[in-house]
Amino acid sequence: MADAHFVPATVWVLPFVALLLSIALLPLVAGHFWESNLRKLGVSAILGLPVVVLYLRGNEAALHHAALDYTSFMVLLGSLFVITGGIFLEGDLPATPLTNTTFLAGGAALASLIGTTGASMLLVRPLLQTNRERKRVTHTVVFFIFLVSNVGGCLTPLGDPPLFLGYLAGVPFAWTLRLAPAWLLACGVLLAVYFLWDRREYARESREDLLRDRLEVRPLRLAGKENIALLLVIVASVAFLKAPYRETAMLAAALASYAITQPELRAANRFSFAPLLEVGALFAGIFATMLPALDILRAHGSALGVREPWHYFWSAGMLSSFLDNAPTYLTFLALAQGQGLPHQVVGVSHEVLAAISLGAVFMGANSYIGNGPNFMVRSIAEERGVAMPSFGGYMLYSGAILLPLFALVTLVFFR
Repeated sequence: MADAHFVPATVWVLPFVALLLSIALLPLVAGHFWESNLRKLGVSAILGLPVVVLYLRGNEAALHHAALDYTSFMVLLGSLFVITGGIFLEGDLPATPLTNTTFLAGGAALASLIGTTGASMLLVRPLLQTNRERKRVTHTVVFFIFLVSNVGGCLTPLGDPPLFLGYLAGVPFAWTLRLAPAWLLACGVLLAVYFLWDRREYARESREDLLRDRLEVRPLRLAGKENIALLLVIVASVAFLKAPYRETAMLAAALASYAITQPELRAANRFSFAPLLEVGALFAGIFATMLPALDILRAHGSALGVREPWHYFWSAGMLSSFLDNAPTYLTFLALAQGQGLPHQVVGVSHEVLAAISLGAVFMGANSYIGNGPNFMVRSIAEERGVAMPSFGGYMLYSGAILLPLFALVTLVFFR
């Protein structure tokens, strides 16, 4: 029989920790083993099944709720993935600092509308095509990960997985617009730093490469425009519909996209369901194993010493730097809900929820494994011949650029 007050022993957090460590470390130490989505599903099953059995006995209602959240989460990601995979943007603009900065600014805005994954997959290839005549491109891809794959996605629940989970947990759809001042500050600083950096790198390019860049300009061409209307269906579904009508509408839009999009457009985008299957396999385990951690934090969160908004910003953020930011968001939300804060939104204060949200979204940019699109963008760039930094090399970039920015965000918004 289900028990709404069921709180597992602390040892039941271990499957959750083990799964997150597997996601963080196995790609680095056992890359060949981790390539298989079937093996990822196996790891999720081995670690998740004991927790499923525990909750079937102790709190079946919580397990049922987690299954519904997982379904909604995957339907949203899958729908965005399929629809954006049918939009093909090609062309070759002059690879000037202004062009590249405009690309990044547009991607940061788009990330909140179609998700960081959707915006990254849509824009990274035309950005690389535009810069293919230049030799100094690494910094451009790094800033693309910062802005488009992470920081840009904080304005709507569509932007990044943790915010969508917050929406499923009861955060109003429009609440994330409260994060706009922090979004403007972070994006503005990153774009300004990037422009100055790229102007310096542009001046170091050879005359031959810059001449070739000017001679091989082709205007941007957007194919698969019908999918833009289907993206609007996703936005409207999330904003105005409740389950199960929301999920039904999103699935219908994805199926329509797959049916009407010309196959050659998906081929040009190198579309494959493999990334979506990977997310599905891993998050099945995450949604199961995080249940004990959430219940324990709700019951004992006040004893952990994380109290001030800036505590939540940095704690949620640093964990999101190396583990998955979606369960991290829920974990710290549960912790805050157990501390008797003012019940302004989902049982916490506006300022604390903003700190958790910004920490989870922004600091996913601190490492390649902080957010799903990071590694995907790196792989595509390397495939196109860009010499991307190593895991540690990337963190030298993020440490030098992002940590001072996050300190500024703390001073401005969470003092």
